[in-house]
Amino acid sequence: MRVVWFMRTVTAATHWNRRCFVADLLWIGLVVLILVPNVMAQEAPNGGAEEPAAQSAADNSDAENSDADNSDAETEAARRAFKSDVLEWVDELDSPTLRVRKEAERSLIEAGPKALDHLPKNRVGISLEVAERLERVKKALVASRTKDEIETKSIQIRLDKVSNLGEALEAISRGSGVEFEHNADVAIPVNPVVTPLSFWHAVDLVLDQAKLDVNFYGGDSETLRLDPRAAERPSRVDSAAYVGVYRIEATSVASRRNLRQADLSGLNIGIEISWAPSLTPIGLTIPVAQLSGKLDDGAVLKPQDSGETIDVATNSEIAFTELYLPMKLPAGQPSRIESLSGELKALLPGEKKMFEISLAEPNGKKKIDAMTVQLEEVRRNGPLHEVRVAVELDQAGRSLESHRYWIFENQVFIRRKDGSKAQHLGFEVYRQTESGVGIGYLFDLGDAANDSTLVYQSPTSVIPNEVPFVIQDIPLP
Repeated sequence: MRVVWFMRTVTAATHWNRRCFVADLLWIGLVVLILVPNVMAQEAPNGGAEEPAAQSAADNSDAENSDADNSDAETEAARRAFKSDVLEWVDELDSPTLRVRKEAERSLIEAGPKALDHLPKNRVGISLEVAERLERVKKALVASRTKDEIETKSIQIRLDKVSNLGEALEAISRGSGVEFEHNADVAIPVNPVVTPLSFWHAVDLVLDQAKLDVNFYGGDSETLRLDPRAAERPSRVDSAAYVGVYRIEATSVASRRNLRQADLSGLNIGIEISWAPSLTPIGLTIPVAQLSGKLDDGAVLKPQDSGETIDVATNSEIAFTELYLPMKLPAGQPSRIESLSGELKALLPGEKKMFEISLAEPNGKKKIDAMTVQLEEVRRNGPLHEVRVAVELDQAGRSLESHRYWIFENQVFIRRKDGSKAQHLGFEVYRQTESGVGIGYLFDLGDAANDSTLVYQSPTSVIPNEVPFVIQDIPLP
């Protein structure tokens, strides 16, 4: 190789005079510096040194992979530590020290809904006190998770990039999943709004600019029908109060004066309550005693003595309800109600879960969160099959009192062995208790009953929801 020749040259140079030797040696070193990198470059493709850029990219890739591996390892370590903590707190529920037992229960609740995955599934081998504490923990965690689900469902609409009706309705549909049916010109100008809005506030802003109104009877649970509004219809935005998932609007005022029995006189205020179509409340209740109004003459508007609450049933197919607020007839001559306040109570459903039970499984039972679904019986009913299903809800409370209709709206079908679905042809309630119902569903299953599966879909928990409201500027007759 050339390098060997250079070495020979250096050896020969020792016989030259000192000046020539030094000069020639410097020249030889320069040549070596130039030629050796070229030799290395020629050998690189066959396994020699890599290009600097390629090496840098490889180093960066290795670093990124290392960071990802470290992140995954840290996440897995955190999961294991969390599970270990939960199991330790469960063990401490059986501590001989009362303070430790109370602290363990508090720690489990503070751990949040993720702790539910690591709690014991049954009561086998645990004491009565531990079972009671675990029941309280599960109830608190399910309620917390349901509250989080409800907050997640609270729709926020962005209209910051719209310029006309078509774009605005598309933005609302994209953010809410609700479709609109109408015959209006989609090119009607609509002003954009910078800040995010609740579902109904966004709808009202758009409809006010397009001179449209909602026809609840023309749509369904996923579609709102929009029609031209009446000429004297006031602004939807100015007429409404937006609280939580609700929109509340006063729609009518009727007064009556009984000349013989003054206590029969009164003022009935009609209001319309609508909610986000994706979150139908399980019944609505307004406590009468909490209703209060302020009149423009300074007087106070009080409710009539007409019962403790106003209870309203809800329907998932129609996202609104109408009711009357019974108030006392004012003594003076006011022209308007400056403000009318009250409280709206409801039970809001949590996330829907799927229960699947084989029809061949006698007394098959499945529990998810606070709900238990049990297949009690499958029997012939003429040419059809009657599938008897029991639904129980832990700590049912008001959800199965006067507002149990939501149970009957749950989706129920039979999945055959080939994957096809059989919808029920009707149902009959054969049992009602404080905590559940028994429902017999009729299906046309032929000879495929034993090879089929019952599928029952329902919210598995409910949470009380209370929101105050104030309606302003209501004209009086």
